[in-house]
Amino acid sequence: MNLIKHYKTKQLLLLLFKLSIVVAAFYFIYIKLTENKNLQFSAFITFLDKYESFSFKTITFLILLSFFNWFFEILKWKNLVKSIKPISIHQATEQSLGGLTASLITPNRIGEYGAKAMYYTKPFRTKIVLLNLLGNLAQMIITTLLGCIGLLFFINRYSIKINYYTVLQYSVIVLLIGLLLLFLTKQNHFKIKGFSFRSVIIFLKSISLKTHLTNILYSLLRYILFSSQFYYLLIVFRIEISYFEAMTVITSMYLLTSIIPAISIFDFVIKGSIAVFLFSFLNVNELTILTITTLMWLFNFVLPSISGSYFVINFKLPKPVE
Repeated sequence: MNLIKHYKTKQLLLLLFKLSIVVAAFYFIYIKLTENKNLQFSAFITFLDKYESFSFKTITFLILLSFFNWFFEILKWKNLVKSIKPISIHQATEQSLGGLTASLITPNRIGEYGAKAMYYTKPFRTKIVLLNLLGNLAQMIITTLLGCIGLLFFINRYSIKINYYTVLQYSVIVLLIGLLLLFLTKQNHFKIKGFSFRSVIIFLKSISLKTHLTNILYSLLRYILFSSQFYYLLIVFRIEISYFEAMTVITSMYLLTSIIPAISIFDFVIKGSIAVFLFSFLNVNELTILTITTLMWLFNFVLPSISGSYFVINFKLPKPVE
């Protein structure tokens, strides 16, 4: 009798936890849309109504781009997890979108790590966290490489003055962090949840080269999709700009926003502010850029997180034996 009562209590607490995640995500989405100081919701709607080019056909195409953006993310996750156990495309979808919804109100989507780990029993959870980190690192590598190239072209094109002393300071900090991590990898006694840094490195090395390359490829495809989606919106709102010139700004924007810690729900506000600054060099209207960054956030975060809320509500703890 006590076991049954304990089980029911556990299930009730889990249900309340899942509901709180979904309610919190929807509440913050609502707040950010209706109380955005940078772009009032009424001004956002009015701006969209002005453009006949922003039609049902355009919206459908934008949704299609967002679908493939997340489809490649789902395939990327499926590819990574198969290194420890095979999962279906449905399971990868559930974990990716459910993880997005659960992480929406956490800094830098850190909640995604715990959310995905909950789909697995304890023996797998540390490895799942590491695989999620690997997937995010691959995306960060692509963003950094292409962003640095774009930023160099941008700086050269618009003769931006650089404070080299500040750059040197940050470079030294990065170097010291790198040396510290290198030192820790040599220390077997230094552990995180029972895993030494060396064992982490061994685990990452155990993953096949094909899996690593596929991880990078899917990250690149995602980057091409959402950056092209941004460029497409510039065309929709009649901004006359070459693809190359636009991409120098877009890649620079994604680089700068990726290094700024932020709660995902505020992501489009930060991207909007940086995008407005960068596109001001091209004399692009502030309202246009804020509208585009809001649309990018809606299509690539809000819509998938709404889908993910279904998976969060239907989440069940894994059975002890897999």
